[in-house]
Amino acid sequence: MLYALTWLLVFSLLALWSLAAWAMHAVAVWAISNAGAMTGAASGVEGLRLPEWLTPWVPPEIAQAMTLLLSGLAQIFESLLQTMPALAGGLTIATWVIWGLGSVLLVVLGAGLHLLVAMWRRRDGGSGPQSARQVAA
Repeated sequence: MLYALTWLLVFSLLALWSLAAWAMHAVAVWAISNAGAMTGAASGVEGLRLPEWLTPWVPPEIAQAMTLLLSGLAQIFESLLQTMPALAGGLTIATWVIWGLGSVLLVVLGAGLHLLVAMWRRRDGGSGPQSARQVAA
């Protein structure tokens, strides 16, 4: 009975692991697929300016350099958002690999628990009916 309980626990954990992997994959693919629609969001970075109260404290050269840096980063960010939908296939492969590794670890955990129960039952002489040697004594 203890064997059945340990394997039931392992299979329940495997089902939860599979459900979590599927859900995370679905959310990640949705986010990556919709990332291309956000390409206009990076253009708002170019309009960023220093607050008026901070302007007297920052030299104009640094403020101009920061503006140029932000505009360059906006272009890089926008190109990354446009290429994101192409990464969805690689994400599927990565999800399968991670799921497979986790599943193998859970089965190894089940085998370890099985051996642990077997060693425990051997040490206690078993929890089932008495053996012939114990009855004869």
